[in-house]
Amino acid sequence: MTEFAIPSRTPDETPAEDAILPFEVASLDLRGRVVRLSPALDHILAAHDYPLPVAKLLGEAIVLTVLLGSSLKFEGRFILQTQTDGPVRMLVVDFTSPGRVRACARFDRPRVEAAIAAQKASAGELLGQGHLAMTIDQGTDMSRYQGLVALTGGDLEDAAHEYFMRSEQIPTRVRLAVAEEFSAAKLEVRAGTASGQVRAGPRHSWRAGGMLLQFLPKKVERMRGPDLDPGDAPEGTAPHVVAEDDAWVTGQALIATVEDLELIDPELSSERLLYRLFHEHGVRVFRSTPVEAKCSCSRANVANMLKSFSQDDRDHMVENGVISVTCEFCSSHYVFEPTEVAG
Repeated sequence: MTEFAIPSRTPDETPAEDAILPFEVASLDLRGRVVRLSPALDHILAAHDYPLPVAKLLGEAIVLTVLLGSSLKFEGRFILQTQTDGPVRMLVVDFTSPGRVRACARFDRPRVEAAIAAQKASAGELLGQGHLAMTIDQGTDMSRYQGLVALTGGDLEDAAHEYFMRSEQIPTRVRLAVAEEFSAAKLEVRAGTASGQVRAGPRHSWRAGGMLLQFLPKKVERMRGPDLDPGDAPEGTAPHVVAEDDAWVTGQALIATVEDLELIDPELSSERLLYRLFHEHGVRVFRSTPVEAKCSCSRANVANMLKSFSQDDRDHMVENGVISVTCEFCSSHYVFEPTEVAG
């Protein structure tokens, strides 16, 4: 059998913005992805007037969706949606492979402001009780697959771990980080001012990063975990315990050391971060995939949607002689004469 040597090199020092980097640690049977988002995330959040905790929470949902949706091996959509009783009633993130994403949030502004004032605006407190749905849409000719996980006051990392344990039964760990970034104030040259120069304020933007790590050994029995609680065991039965594989114990210990700052540091490349974590075991990276913020709405699509309604419904949409529609995802505004969308 012919053996092919895998080329090795030093990690790329140049950080890649808006990119998904798959990797493998073969000696530990680990696979995963690192996601870095900046302009794409900023584009999505800047389209809305979200309070800061809501923007941060939606940013975490976007990173999680890109981490999970980028595993699709076909052209399709991965949709993450929460529905809860908390101040943030709903998060929706729509990822279309290989790398297009859009997102929005619905929230109760007075409740969010009250939570901020009471210093109770963590992810779990904003979400409250409800569920998180993850849907894979393979197209019109294929059935959808959907997995549900309960949200009981934890954050999105907790929900992801619960989902993989109960639905996929793949040992998985996820790390998410989102933060604001402020650049230094700069002098700008503008015509019409006395000196020709004015000092612009610090520029605000968003950055986010995430890492997903999974244990995927060739022997399936090495992935075996304890029976899920509550199961059907008689009351009083001792909990089922299965020792975790040493390789997965090591993987969990390593990803637990990743700090939020490392995931969003604009000076630290994804390759350098992976080398920090796994250089003792050997880490292999694959071709990265770009991510872009792109909404699927258009004037033609909105017009077709309006035409699908009954004439009575369209008549009730008319205000000041026109029908106005604003996209929840990108805030694009479309105005139609009623005759344009007549059925």
